[in-house]
Parts: sequence; structure tokens; C-alpha cells
Amino acid sequence: MAALPEPIVALITALGKLPGVGPRSAERLALHLVQAETDGVRQLAQAILTAREKIQSCQICGALTEKQPCVLCTDSRRDSSLLCLVERAVDILSVDKAGTFTGKFHVLGGKISPLNGVGPEDLRIDELELRLGREPIQEVILALGSDVEGDATSYYLAKRLAARGVKVTRIAHGLPAGSGLEFADELTLSRAIEGRREIQ
Repeated sequence: MAALPEPIVALITALGKLPGVGPRSAERLALHLVQAETDGVRQLAQAILTAREKIQSCQICGALTEKQPCVLCTDSRRDSSLLCLVERAVDILSVDKAGTFTGKFHVLGGKISPLNGVGPEDLRIDELELRLGREPIQEVILALGSDVEGDATSYYLAKRLAARGVKVTRIAHGLPAGSGLEFADELTLSRAIEGRREIQ
């Protein structure tokens, strides 16, 4: 098999570091890019650089934004009494896309994970508590994953925030829509039963 030129190998390596891009996908993308029109590749490279230079974290909520504060924080139509706490800025997109949450957001910046050296002091908990003192927040919705770190972080935050007199809730975890019971694991079924609610 013929060896690829070093610049293509370097490009494959760089593309392979992107999330969701495996070795085969990285190779296909690299080969496409080196054979594409120069103007198109230049536009792509410029778009990447421009986005990286202009996009920053909102100083209030931590969302990705071009200006301070972000549009979510300045939108007067959003319910200021509800705050949805997420792990990463990209999680805001998922929650907001669902179209049912109309409150504001707060990015935690990770989850408590002693094995990875991440403690409460490494997360944006102090910023959260500052917001609770400044804003009319009545309920904090914890929208963290249901893995061990997500559970530990949710439990820690529930205890810490209880002293502030704010209602702390957690999103329900259960069966995905359109899925049958035979495809669910025991933990998912257990959570679905625990999170049940009355049909009205």
C-alpha cells in the first residue's frame, strides 16, 4: 500500500482529534479537503478561525456567545424564576431545542469526578450561588447525566443549594420515546418507575 504524503497524514491526525470523527472518517475528510477547490478550503479554514476568535463563554450563564451577555440572558421573555443547570454549553442547545423550557440556563462546566481530579471548586458553583443572590430564581432544575458523576454532582448540589431556600429538582430519567421495555436496562427501568407521575 502506498504511503500517504506527510501533510495528509498530519491532517488526518488533526481531524481525528475532533469528537465523533474516527480514523476512517478523518481519512475521508482529509482526502476530500486536499482535492477540493482551494477557495472552498480557504473559506472553511477562515470560518473555523473566525468562529474560534469570536465565540466566547457568556460571563453570566456560560453559554456560547458572540457578545456579552448572551441572548439567553438578555431575553426578557424567558422566565427568570427558573434556572436549568447543565454540564456543558452545548447541552443548552439540546434543552432549548426541545422547546418546553422557557427559563434561563447555567453551565456548570463539568461534573464532580474525584478519579479525574475534578472537585466542586473546579466547577461554576460559586457563580451559581452569586446568581441565586442577585436574580429572582425560585427553582433550579438539574439537567445532568444519569451516570455516577452526574448523580454525585446532583446530590452535592441539592444539599448545598437547599440551604439557600431554593427549590431544587432534577430532570426525569426513563425510557426514550418510541422504545420498548425489552430494550431498556434495569437502571433505566428503575428510574422510569421512580419518576412516574399521575395521568391527568
